[in-house]
Amino acid sequence: MVTELGHFALILALLVAIFQTIVPLVGAQKGWVNWMAVAVPAATLQFLLVAAAFGALTYAFVTSDFSLRLVTLNSHSLKPMLYKVSGVWGNHEGSILLWVLIVTLFGAMAAWFGGGLPPRLKARVLAVQSAIGVAFLAFILFTSNPFLRLARPPFDGQDLNPLLQDPGLAFHPPFLYLGYVGLSMAFSFAVAALIEGRVDAAWGRWVRPWTLAAWVFLTIGIGLGSWWAYYELGWGGFWFWDPVENASFMPWLFAAALLHSAIVVEKRESLKSWTILLAIMAFGFSLIGTFIVRSGVITSVHAFASDPERGVFILLILAVFTGGALTLFAARANSLEAKGVFGMVSRESALVLNNILLAVSSIVVFVGTIWPLVAEAFFDRKLSVGAPFFEAAFTPFMVVLALVMPLGAMLPWKRAKLARPMKQLAPALALAIAVGALVWAMQTGKSALGPIGMFLGTWMVAGALVDLFNRTGRGAIGARLARLTRLPRADWGKLLAHGGLGITFMGISGLMAWSVEDIRVAQVGDTYEVAGYQITLEDVRQDRGPNYVTTMADMLVMRDGKQVTRLHPEKRVYPVQAMPTTEAAIANGFWRDIYLVIGDPQADGGWAVRTFIKPFANWIWAGCLIMALGGLVSLSDRRYRVAAGAAKSTAQGVPAE
Repeated sequence: MVTELGHFALILALLVAIFQTIVPLVGAQKGWVNWMAVAVPAATLQFLLVAAAFGALTYAFVTSDFSLRLVTLNSHSLKPMLYKVSGVWGNHEGSILLWVLIVTLFGAMAAWFGGGLPPRLKARVLAVQSAIGVAFLAFILFTSNPFLRLARPPFDGQDLNPLLQDPGLAFHPPFLYLGYVGLSMAFSFAVAALIEGRVDAAWGRWVRPWTLAAWVFLTIGIGLGSWWAYYELGWGGFWFWDPVENASFMPWLFAAALLHSAIVVEKRESLKSWTILLAIMAFGFSLIGTFIVRSGVITSVHAFASDPERGVFILLILAVFTGGALTLFAARANSLEAKGVFGMVSRESALVLNNILLAVSSIVVFVGTIWPLVAEAFFDRKLSVGAPFFEAAFTPFMVVLALVMPLGAMLPWKRAKLARPMKQLAPALALAIAVGALVWAMQTGKSALGPIGMFLGTWMVAGALVDLFNRTGRGAIGARLARLTRLPRADWGKLLAHGGLGITFMGISGLMAWSVEDIRVAQVGDTYEVAGYQITLEDVRQDRGPNYVTTMADMLVMRDGKQVTRLHPEKRVYPVQAMPTTEAAIANGFWRDIYLVIGDPQADGGWAVRTFIKPFANWIWAGCLIMALGGLVSLSDRRYRVAAGAAKSTAQGVPAE
């Protein structure tokens, strides 16, 4: 009964979404207040119906209802409760239902907290958001119904993919989808503004919180996925330029560009056309990511589906929304006249450069991701585009971005001279050079990657600190330090976001430049040395988990005669799917990780053992967390809340017709 109610709720949600798409748009065009007003209760009802359907599916997984086809294919009665719940979205149908739940959640939040928006703009935003809901609700009901029953339910299920039975992967998809789908709000604001025919400072203030929230969630989601790949796959890497990894990274880059571009719209009423285009492209690349994951065009551990028919449906959604929005953009481009003018040297110009670097780097990632498919389809050639291409093509844009960021953040609006901010940043530059020189002197016979990365990271962190301190004005040091506590939260958020990116730069460069790897066959009782650490394979034993059997090693790590840690790497096998997984054992540290992997038994009685020493590994994810925290701190600034910004003057918003 619960399953049938969930299915019925989805059907009702589709009908409500169609109603919400049509009626408010007509009302906004005709000026009918009552028709526009129905968007708010409709958005709330649509969210509640989809939430009821999602709750029904969750109930089926938690209670192991194997009469439901989806539960049978993706769950098992012995699976821990956490993975029974995460199994809801650990598959194609359930993850699309989560996708739609978040679409309707953002629409409902815009209805609840958008009281200061002009009525016509609000009605059109909610209508466009609901149109996205219509598309994906139809996609679920016609191609990906999660509530299909089995005529003969089995005694037990086929279990969830063992690689997904991990805390990192349990929380990674919800955060990623909150980011992916959150960009739909920026898209809805952009399309609503194009229908109105006007973008102004108020619009920039309204769109920023939604974009910032989406960027924060994407940052957390990407960080969780990277962390999972690092410790779960047993390869010792944090990023593999997998097509599905790229699918989340591309909209993140566009969202970062959109955030900075919206600042110029809000402050100077410039870059209007570019900001609208970025909003369309950011969500468009989210849809491209959805297509890549679910179309079967790529093979990946992250991929959810391999059904070409579903891929065609998503491609149609992509064409309708992105193509339709770009067509509307072309028709309305002449009405998006920029008011502010600025010189070649100004904060506006620095933000334009920031936007170009982020957008072009995203296009580079897109080309590298999609080119093997193009080569096979049109030239009948099988190509593989791997890390060397991405690192060579992508890295230069990030280097330039890192160099420009501290200086651009301190330039005045409209027109500026470089001498003053360069003088203020001189201590930061000196510190960065000193750190880079120190690292260069300490390493021998190695590449310049480490010193350059440390220089850039220090430059960004120190530059962000100088920028924050510079905002306290002039006067005695004590008085300026006291003023720091009274600075807006957005200034502190900017410090954390830029500084976090600098820390991530240092972590990536340190790990890539100085990582040590050792692969060998070791007998029980053997001791071997890697990078100054003495590692002993003390024992290898068999054990059982709740739904797996494991081969677990006991390994002692010593240095200079003192015990550093004991680690227990595992090789698990999940009998239901007959699939092995590698569970690396990691001793986390501030400066380095000790990373051990146990492999297969060898013919001579030994065991394959892989050892990594990973310098600065945790700085990567610490930087991601600091960036996300910076976004949350900025989001808490009352000036950037939708209602607070909009309530100042409705008349400044997009005008009524």
